[in-house]
Amino acid sequence: MQHLIRTADFTKEEIIELFDEAKDYLDMQSRDTLKGKIIVTLFFENSTRTRSAFEIAAKRLGAEVVSLDVGTSSTKKGETIFDTVANINAMKPDAIIMRHSDCGLPGTLVNHVDCPIINAGDGKHAHPTQALLDLFTIREHFNHETEGKKVAIVGDVRTSRVAGSNRRLLPRFGMEVCFVAPDCFKAEHNEHKQYDNISEIIDEIDVVMSLRTQLERHNEIYFESLNDYAKDYCITSETFGDRDILLLHPGPVNRNVDISDEMLKDPRNKILEQVTNGVAVRMAILRKLIMQ
Repeated sequence: MQHLIRTADFTKEEIIELFDEAKDYLDMQSRDTLKGKIIVTLFFENSTRTRSAFEIAAKRLGAEVVSLDVGTSSTKKGETIFDTVANINAMKPDAIIMRHSDCGLPGTLVNHVDCPIINAGDGKHAHPTQALLDLFTIREHFNHETEGKKVAIVGDVRTSRVAGSNRRLLPRFGMEVCFVAPDCFKAEHNEHKQYDNISEIIDEIDVVMSLRTQLERHNEIYFESLNDYAKDYCITSETFGDRDILLLHPGPVNRNVDISDEMLKDPRNKILEQVTNGVAVRMAILRKLIMQ
């Protein structure tokens, strides 16, 4: 049985096959590929895009979705997450999609279930389906020619599971990843180049991936206001100028903090395209894992 806990769970060849299939799903037509299958979503953290994209992906393939309200689940009554998942597993679902604030938790459950587990985000660790849809968007934009492309991930890199998954995935497809952040948000590892300001490398990069400032994951207050942060790290039309750079963001976007209103209307911004691609990529992932 195959699970998706981190992007390394799929080989490069498997990812390319997924993307070939995802292209067929971009028409967003309904199918009966997973008719009769039941998928459980178990989100212990708030989510809009990821949860709805998974649910729409499942329903587009004909599956039934059971979305558990963890706010009233038995974990609030003292039940452990392992017992919760064991009870769900005993109901024989065909897949479990999980988001949790604890790093590594979904991976600890794979030996306790009889169906695939898909990690929809675990703490600061990983967000594999987001990284896969990001890669899909980049590959489509550059006609699959990703070798040598440079990607700058800008913002709260330290707490971002999106940055964590992309820094591992994108280099497998020949891309160079660097980080742009204030010292308080920089990554703790040194395997990628890190910069203080995007102006240092703006003429060298092909893709900017802006991130939300996740103040809820920090124990300290680093800026008096988000406007102070935005002065140096908001992506504006002045930042890009007339350069041919692809702009991405995993959402939700803090307008005029992460990206300016003007750049959200700019044709170089592919954020809504990412959302569409995310449904198609997740359709391909669900079919692969459930029908294996």
